[in-house]
Amino acid sequence: MDLLWRLTRNRYLLIADIVLIAVTYAVASFLGYMDVSTELTHRSIYVVISVLVFVGSISLVGGYRICWIYAGTRDYCRMLGASLLSSMVLISLCALPLSKVAPFRIGVIAALITSMEIVSLRMGIRAIRRLISIFNGSDFQEEPERILIVGAGNLGVTLARDILSNEALNYKIIGFVDDDERKKHTMIMDAEVLGGTEKIPALYERYRPDEIIFAISTASPEEKKRILSLCAETHCSLKTVSGFADTLEGRKSTEFLRRVEVEDLLGREMVSLDDSAIEEDLRDKVVMVTGGGGSIGSELCRQIMAYSPKKLVIVDIYENNAFDLQNELAEMFPDADIRVVIASVRDEERLEKVFEEFKPSIVFHAAAHKHVPMMEFNAMEAVKNNVFGTWNTAQCASRAGVERFILISTDKAVNPTNVMGATKRICEMIVQAMQTVSETEFAAVRFGNVLDSNGSVLPRFKKQLLKGGPLTVTHPEITRFFMTIPEAAQLVLQAATFAKGGEIFVLDMGKPVRIYDLAKNLIRLSGLRLGRDIDIVFTGLRPGEKLYEELLMDEEGLQKTAHNKIHIGKPFFHSMDELQEKLDILRNAIKTQDNEVVKRAVAKVVPTYQKPTIYPEISFTKVEDVDFSKEEVQKV
Repeated sequence: MDLLWRLTRNRYLLIADIVLIAVTYAVASFLGYMDVSTELTHRSIYVVISVLVFVGSISLVGGYRICWIYAGTRDYCRMLGASLLSSMVLISLCALPLSKVAPFRIGVIAALITSMEIVSLRMGIRAIRRLISIFNGSDFQEEPERILIVGAGNLGVTLARDILSNEALNYKIIGFVDDDERKKHTMIMDAEVLGGTEKIPALYERYRPDEIIFAISTASPEEKKRILSLCAETHCSLKTVSGFADTLEGRKSTEFLRRVEVEDLLGREMVSLDDSAIEEDLRDKVVMVTGGGGSIGSELCRQIMAYSPKKLVIVDIYENNAFDLQNELAEMFPDADIRVVIASVRDEERLEKVFEEFKPSIVFHAAAHKHVPMMEFNAMEAVKNNVFGTWNTAQCASRAGVERFILISTDKAVNPTNVMGATKRICEMIVQAMQTVSETEFAAVRFGNVLDSNGSVLPRFKKQLLKGGPLTVTHPEITRFFMTIPEAAQLVLQAATFAKGGEIFVLDMGKPVRIYDLAKNLIRLSGLRLGRDIDIVFTGLRPGEKLYEELLMDEEGLQKTAHNKIHIGKPFFHSMDELQEKLDILRNAIKTQDNEVVKRAVAKVVPTYQKPTIYPEISFTKVEDVDFSKEEVQKV
């Protein structure tokens, strides 16, 4: 292969072109005259002119800079264009009234033959490369992976071409799948468009590909979800190629191949942001993030740094996560001013000093205890950290003259059935009450679960999968709203630009996802079969857990914002005096050191706090790959 590479370098290809052109035109020219002695000088000049014209045209289109071992359709089109231009020039030269170089018919024949030779020479280079690979045995070192490409549009065809030109990818394309009726049973890159996407499971059974690659850049989120769900049913290895890969000049689409993840099956639309508004909000500002080492807090820090703040202050009590984040951001933004403060939001005196030292303009308050079942047995800690941690931080922010304070809230604050959700509801009360007495703009952003966050269901499923299962689901009908961590952080930053004070921003979480379906999809994407390779068991609802989450209380209503994924709930709490009374109730309850007393105090403070409905307990019930109806669940 190295020899072929050297032989196809510019100077060797140039020599080959000169010889081919000269011989072809010489033979054509001399055969055109029966008397070989006639006009010998003219015919020799014609051969020289022919060489100069063809070589000049090829050079003009960059034909001697192309690596023909990996040439594509665009490169061959360039050569055809150069050959066409050269042929027209030389044929025109023969057609001149006083021209003596060669008869017109000779010019036409020579031009056609030369053009075919030039293009064939370059096509032969790729053919020789293939033969060398075969004789070297590279094709027989191991069986190629048989792949089925979903999508016969621009991205799918680009991917196929890049795969065929990349020897490092030991792939064999067995066919395409596309819903365009016009493309069915046509041939692309020697592979047939086998049918529509609805036939994916049947095509898998027939052809048994080793891998299915999703390559449709124009598919809507719902359409992508539908197609990937069909692919997941096959239990075949799935990959996808980023939709923007076909727009990047000089980059191979194969560079953007990655495994299909559960997130791809959520059908979430890409978030569009008003970057100018966010940049105006954050650029050259001192921004503080409490709980900055956590899942949401750390992603907020990453997103914030992209908008060039004057200084980022990361506040967290857990030094390991904060240390890792500091190192990560230092590598990503080596010239940025990033400070890490190890402090607890419970310690008001310490917070006061931090605010005095750094004087932040914007505070994102993400510090909180979030694990629902754990907080049921540690209600005192939930109140201390979530409620009074928020109170301390809000008070310090107000006294320090912070411009804006954004609380990260949760859907579990709506009609809460657990201590964690109820404490976050009180945090929303604090934010709205503070707005009535402070110059700082206080607001909250409420959203549901984020995939892959610390303690969320997806990382737990992945750990269980690595151990061979089973995957544990609390109830077959339990559902949750999900979004990705980057999406949540982006929308929080966008919502912050809309804040005027006192709002609770509610993020559009899309459709709720059944946890049982999430578990099944993860098993399928791992190439395993439910009930054969791994099981799912139901363990019963945990303390404080409810089947369905809500994002909005009845009395709040919704207002639209400039962003279609961000809405505003109407203010519902205004009295600082009433808030102080509620906080006193909680302080007195904490002094008892009695978990149940604290729970009763929380219930008194939050009127919407209610004990969870008792659902039928399902303890370690093995399930097969079936869907559960509500009637079947009730029977269980």
